[in-house]
Amino acid sequence: MASIKDVAKLADVSVGSVSKYLNGGKLKAKTTLAIEQAIQALNYEKNEYATGLRTNRTHTIALIVPTIWHPFFSELAFHIETELRHYQSKLILCNTQNNYENEIAYISMARQNKVDGLIALTYSNVDEYISSELPIVSIDRYFSEKIPTIMSDNFAGGGLAAEKLIQAGATKLAFIGYGSIYDNSTRDRYRGFQAYCQTHGLEAEVIYYEGHHHEFNEKLPELVQETIVSKGVDGIFVVNDEQAYEVLNLLQQNNVRVPEEIQVIGFDGSQQSTNIPSTLSSIRQPIPAMAAAAVKSLMNIIEKKETPLETILPVTYQAGMTTKQ
Repeated sequence: MASIKDVAKLADVSVGSVSKYLNGGKLKAKTTLAIEQAIQALNYEKNEYATGLRTNRTHTIALIVPTIWHPFFSELAFHIETELRHYQSKLILCNTQNNYENEIAYISMARQNKVDGLIALTYSNVDEYISSELPIVSIDRYFSEKIPTIMSDNFAGGGLAAEKLIQAGATKLAFIGYGSIYDNSTRDRYRGFQAYCQTHGLEAEVIYYEGHHHEFNEKLPELVQETIVSKGVDGIFVVNDEQAYEVLNLLQQNNVRVPEEIQVIGFDGSQQSTNIPSTLSSIRQPIPAMAAAAVKSLMNIIEKKETPLETILPVTYQAGMTTKQ
């Protein structure tokens, strides 16, 4: 395998010039061309491990997500990886499968300097393992430590969902969702929905459960029958798109026509595919912007630059086939 010295010798330049080129430094055009030609001729590959030992940087970032099967998490991971390329860094995807022990193991890995930093999307009780001494950015959740947090304007999104349902002709609304016992974006979506209803004197039913997803799904069929179908609800805001599709399936089982009889709006607006548009009406999170903000904040921490502790990004309404407009 060719070394940096071999490149320097073939290009007839100093080792220092090759090192400067490899680390993004500016050189004369003639020198740059000679180095590039030597690298190509020798099939030289930069030794990132050796570079990391010298600079105490690995140029790798870990991203913790509860599951990669959720469209929002998948799309977010895609855009974070894309953003990291601008910083010559690579992504290590940590799919915890909603497992607390897996989350702790990944956080411990980051604390042991196996990666340069961590972007965490977690709803578990990992607060005691989070330290401001570790380069870390949180998405969708606040920690007791002063950790930069990136999130959508979930409160405004909840209000926007209620507003769009009313504008589409719904008269009796409902909120359906589950969430963590720890304060996070889910609660803000409900608060925003509730605030809009109270301000406009609207009647609203609520199905909200703090606990595990599978426990909520076991209760949901009965709850939909008792709270939605039997009480004349004609507009539903569901806490996320994944749950909204489950609700749509239950409405179909109850012979309820969507959107003719009940209209449904989800939250996330994630792409199911790069070329197939979603049929679900939803509050779209600005996922590319969230990814860019998370990566920029983390790089600022790593490079010891100032970064805001809170970044809240605006959401938009994405019309689909589950509402009348």
